Amino acid sequence: MDLQISRSLVIPAAELVWHFTRSSGPGGQHVNTSDSRVELSWSIAGSRVLSPWQRQRLLAKLSTRLTGGQVVVTSAQERSQWRNRQDAAQKLTELVQATLLPDPPQRRATKPTQGSQRRRLSAKSNRAATKQLRRRPAQD
Repeated sequence: MDLQISRSLVIPAAELVWHFTRSSGPGGQHVNTSDSRVELSWSIAGSRVLSPWQRQRLLAKLSTRLTGGQVVVTSAQERSQWRNRQDAAQKLTELVQATLLPDPPQRRATKPTQGSQRRRLSAKSNRAATKQLRRRPAQD
């Protein structure tokens, strides 16, 4: 089952490695015998479908998630191995798509306007006056 990341990027099934283990959690007697937890790994460094720019960006952005040049996604949400396989494939697709998106534009630092400064100071003095009126009158 190939993973469609975008129109131009499809990860072939031959590059995906699936591992199945026993999942913890609910499931009754069935959980002791079935390998429903899914681990999906994909070698970014060894992939043939990535352009050099895509490979460099994925390796840089996912450096904290990589294990030996491979990105690993797990799923044990469902009791069914098939649904966990679908979930893991969806997680990997979303992760790669989000990583390959261009960076948002840098925020330019701006100063507050004079009007906003005046309104802020006016609100502060109004609040201080309200609190001043709540105090007990001074005893002479």
